Amino acid sequence: MPATPAISLESGESMLAKGPEELNRFMASTLEPAISSEMPQLEVRYKNLSVTADITITEDVTAKSELPTLFNTVAKAFARVSPMRRVVRKEIIKNASGVFKPGTITLVLGQPGSGKSALMKMLSGQFPVESNITVEGEITYNGVAQNEIIKCVPQFVEYVPQTDRHFATLTTRETLEYAHTFVGGGLVEKGAETFAKGSVEENLAALEAAKAYYKNYPDIVIGQLGLQDCENTVIGNALVRGVSGGERKRVTTGEMEFGMKYVSLMDEISTGLDSAATYDIICTQRNIAKTLHKAVAISLLQPAPELASTSSPLVA
Repeated sequence: MPATPAISLESGESMLAKGPEELNRFMASTLEPAISSEMPQLEVRYKNLSVTADITITEDVTAKSELPTLFNTVAKAFARVSPMRRVVRKEIIKNASGVFKPGTITLVLGQPGSGKSALMKMLSGQFPVESNITVEGEITYNGVAQNEIIKCVPQFVEYVPQTDRHFATLTTRETLEYAHTFVGGGLVEKGAETFAKGSVEENLAALEAAKAYYKNYPDIVIGQLGLQDCENTVIGNALVRGVSGGERKRVTTGEMEFGMKYVSLMDEISTGLDSAATYDIICTQRNIAKTLHKAVAISLLQPAPELASTSSPLVA
């Protein structure tokens, strides 16, 4: 019979009783013997990456002309085919190179409009490359070029967007449970094949831990992000009263945690959060990166000194 686990697997609350750091260490130490290796890892590299956009503009660029009125919309449509149109090339990312390594957390710093969001969308395969967009350079995942696996990139690289988009009438718990069911609810079914390289006891312990983790994952995310007080409150929007802006941002962060993702790219997650909440989230992500060998990159505008000290490298 396998030894009694160091952490109770009865519920999400009991699994977090000793804190998220201890839970992550327990999961890593339990799963790795059964897969006969460390947790799966993914290294993201980008070299000489440049992104430019050809933008059509007119001479009449004023505050009034930019209002979303019917007249301005029609005028802009005619401007695109008019011989008087002018096309300018805007640099979004210019000759950027870097690497996000497993087991590290990286802060990406820059002013608004400096290309932080564009970089993260490019690396997560979610940048809308249209006919007016030119992309140069290389992006690889464990040495494999992005264009060879572009359709699979979202399966192992998560992107936490800067904007919060949710179903306003769903509660916090319903939102996270929906994400869990839609993205990762069936992953444990493959557990018997995955956890088969250790002893019988190690394989059984790993399978039981994985089942408990995925069964209680919404509760674990709620506990890690401090959403217990609003788990039964609707998300809300401009017309429906719901959770606060900071709580909504944490829901956005938690929603993208589900699924077997090896890289986390988080875009301006501090929006609407106080420094203490931001610090807690970054510390949790740092522990996940260290214990589960995950690559984490977080873009921030003006991080406090204590936040900068929690990361390994900085990209500015």
